[in-house]
Amino acid sequence: MCVTCGCSDDSQVTLTNVETGVKTAVNEHHHFHTLPDGTVITHSHDHHDHHSHSTTNSSQVHAQMHGTTISLEENILRKNDLIAAQNRGWFKGRNILALNLVSSPGSGKTTLLTKTIKDLKDQITISVIEGDQETANDAQKIKETGCEVIQINTGTGCHLEAAMVEKGYTQLNPPANSILMIENVGNLVCPALFDLGEYAKVAILSVTEGEDKPIKYPHMFRESDVMILTKIDLLPYVPFDVDRCLDYAKQVNPNIKIFQVSSITGEGLSSWYDWLGDQLKSHNSTQGNERLVKLG
Repeated sequence: MCVTCGCSDDSQVTLTNVETGVKTAVNEHHHFHTLPDGTVITHSHDHHDHHSHSTTNSSQVHAQMHGTTISLEENILRKNDLIAAQNRGWFKGRNILALNLVSSPGSGKTTLLTKTIKDLKDQITISVIEGDQETANDAQKIKETGCEVIQINTGTGCHLEAAMVEKGYTQLNPPANSILMIENVGNLVCPALFDLGEYAKVAILSVTEGEDKPIKYPHMFRESDVMILTKIDLLPYVPFDVDRCLDYAKQVNPNIKIFQVSSITGEGLSSWYDWLGDQLKSHNSTQGNERLVKLG
């Protein structure tokens, strides 16, 4: 996805089953190139520097690509969106509420996720696809909660893509009527561009990051249905204007749902948990009604 966001074509994407420790390469990436005459050329990389091209070799392709960056970006996103639509159908068919958790590094995303899993494990089944460039550290923390988790390492890639998520849930196989949390790579830019097939994006922002993040990264907060302001237990110790932050978020996205929480003290978490329960119940009820309409 180098044209769209700067990720390297040679990113070594791997998927790790944290339970067994088995790591597999997510080998093949398909790339789209649009020539000046409108011809679309595809080729695939298997990360061993072997290339297969449908029309011509890569040096010829790249030599003809001047001025076609926008077209190529559109093709990359179009392919991602097609796979995302397939993912959405897979989730829908199983009544799975898939949430895409996005944030900067160090926002407290994993801490919030592990706390949520521990507190709700007797009420809701939650599975996790964990995305990071390297290591399975966060996935290991999630595994310790008893939750089923799959680790996806993107190498130099700065975001998850729909195809990666497809491979993740295929191996994870989350049960029907459950929640799938997709913890994206820490980054407030590129994950906003890539639909993973999720029901909603949940943007997580900590009070240690500054209240102006929603207007600095408006596309992410505009694309998110929910914003969770974390680490509010630190408010007495950091210069952070909560009202201004909430105002900025509403300026960017008037419909965004906002929670203020502390994973340490537990403040505000009940409202977040209630929202998750309501969304799962509503989501499953909607799918059931759709089936009844079809049967009728």
